[in-house]
Amino acid sequence: MRHNKAINHLGRKSGHRKALLANMATSLILHKRIQTTVAKAKALKSYVEPLITKSKEDTTHSRRVVFSYLKNKYAVTELFREIAPKIADRPGGYTRVLKTGFRQGDGADMALIELVDFNEAALAASKPEAKKSTTRRSRAKKSSAAEAPKAEAPAEEAAPATEEPVSAEEQKAE
Repeated sequence: MRHNKAINHLGRKSGHRKALLANMATSLILHKRIQTTVAKAKALKSYVEPLITKSKEDTTHSRRVVFSYLKNKYAVTELFREIAPKIADRPGGYTRVLKTGFRQGDGADMALIELVDFNEAALAASKPEAKKSTTRRSRAKKSSAAEAPKAEAPAEEAAPATEEPVSAEEQKAE
């Protein structure tokens, strides 16, 4: 039974677990998505989301607090310069865990953890849906409006068609 066990220890001592989560958080921030086991992804989610929330306020204190967790100055710079402005209006839920199947060697349940606002495929798929808003009535209006210019167009085209086309040989003869 799991009574009073707040976190998943991941089968490691506390120092090893902290180093593992710091390294995974650094990789997630730098690469925007990583593949790992489901248990590690869930532990990483609870580790990195407070750091992303902290990065919304760009002060020296918040940078030092985040650096104490990540221990990588390039990751801290990326977090505060690139990620924080993009997620500034999001109230939470900065990461997404997608289960991808089972690992070949030991059958471990694998997952892909990614930053939500940096998935180009999902962002591209959501934009065309917003533009599409047609109904049957609007289609009928468009078709009747499209027929009116077509009725005028043949009359204009008919006038030049009454003249006989002149071939290149006839032009040389004249």
